[in-house]
Amino acid sequence: MKMHEVTIVRIYLTEGEKQLKNLMKRLRDWEKLRGLTVFRGVSGFGESGVIHGADIVDLSLHMPIVVEFFDEDEKINNIIEHISDQIKPGHMLKWSAQINE
Repeated sequence: MKMHEVTIVRIYLTEGEKQLKNLMKRLRDWEKLRGLTVFRGVSGFGESGVIHGADIVDLSLHMPIVVEFFDEDEKINNIIEHISDQIKPGHMLKWSAQINE
């Protein structure tokens, strides 16, 4: 099996912010990203230290959201340059990985 180098990006957001919709539109329409996945966390905490969780009684709109995508390194670096001012410091990660061809 042949493998190919890519770069993965993970961005941490909070549900209920308009930021997610705008980010997805930009990555699809302007950056022509091949695809992305959004994960909804069941609980988490951030800078405030307040633990947010979801149960049957309380469906909070402050749940953690993780946006993850990958592509060629050069394309990812350009995307990060374009979106970095929209992402809070410490909320975006990137690392190298390999995908099967």
